[in-house]
Amino acid sequence: MTLVETTFVKAINETLAHAMRIDERVIVLGEDVAEGGPYTATAGLAEEFGTERVRNTPISEGAVCGVAVGAAQAGLRPVVEIMFIDFVTLALDQLVNQAAKAHFMSGGQLRVPLVLRTQGGAGQRGGAQHSQSLEAWLTHIPGLKVVMPSCAADAAGLLATAIADPNPVVFVENKALYFRREQAPEATEPLPLGLARTLRHGEDITIIATSRLVEAAIDAAQRLAAQGIDMEVIDPRTLVPLDIETIAASVRRTGRAVVAHEAVTAGGLGAESTAQLQELAFDSLEAPIGRVGAPFTPVPVSPPLEDAYRPGVEEICAAVVAAIEWDKPEGWISAPLTVGAQ
Repeated sequence: MTLVETTFVKAINETLAHAMRIDERVIVLGEDVAEGGPYTATAGLAEEFGTERVRNTPISEGAVCGVAVGAAQAGLRPVVEIMFIDFVTLALDQLVNQAAKAHFMSGGQLRVPLVLRTQGGAGQRGGAQHSQSLEAWLTHIPGLKVVMPSCAADAAGLLATAIADPNPVVFVENKALYFRREQAPEATEPLPLGLARTLRHGEDITIIATSRLVEAAIDAAQRLAAQGIDMEVIDPRTLVPLDIETIAASVRRTGRAVVAHEAVTAGGLGAESTAQLQELAFDSLEAPIGRVGAPFTPVPVSPPLEDAYRPGVEEICAAVVAAIEWDKPEGWISAPLTVGAQ
């Protein structure tokens, strides 16, 4: 396999271009997409495919999503960009009440092969209305698939599959990952939805991490390995369908688990994963399942406050140490575990 250096956003761009070359039904819609969008994800597409297939739209997320639903039902394969996940709120009626339900309510006569790409996550000093992580809202809707890749290779493979899917898929990208340089296969292979990836094998505890926090979990595992903690790290990659079987099998073996995501802890993927794991792996658990997420407050615009708001390596380390020490007697080791940088 030939590896090349790329970025997350470049992988998105190249996958869109490839899909448009092989299938003339694929179109791109959104605000400023013909100019590349706010993060260059659609750069160059209008020049190659024309503005009939790469269409700038008015600033009306509801109208954009509604047009895309109709286009999908008419036989096209629209890829919509909602440039901040915060503004999915304005498209929810079309996405939730139309796209997600058309196949069911038509008795299988209608399909909505629609991909809605959107960007979430804090850290860009965008304030409370441009920095949220709202993926949990979308996982609550039957009929929607929700994808959340953590690296360029997965972004490319999962987006290729999402575009080919006959049902609506929401593709959530984290802004903080866009321009990180990494190695990825030169040729994109579609990846199945609903298949988790184990990035690190371990025996003591399972970490289920999404999007930006996958790299943080790997860093935490490397830090705590020096203290004798062997962490298994799993990236679900898709939230719906969720590969709970792979996750539960790991937890049955390790006996401990922590779920880490950037969204607020309340009502997030951590809560749902914890509930399912309690049902599937209760007899194997040696400690309560830990959850790492943001505090229950709007995202601050102040740089120091936003940095404190975003969960990362330190929070994952603290949750892991708490889970490892939960059932240990006082003084079980001569040197207490620490969570600071080693």
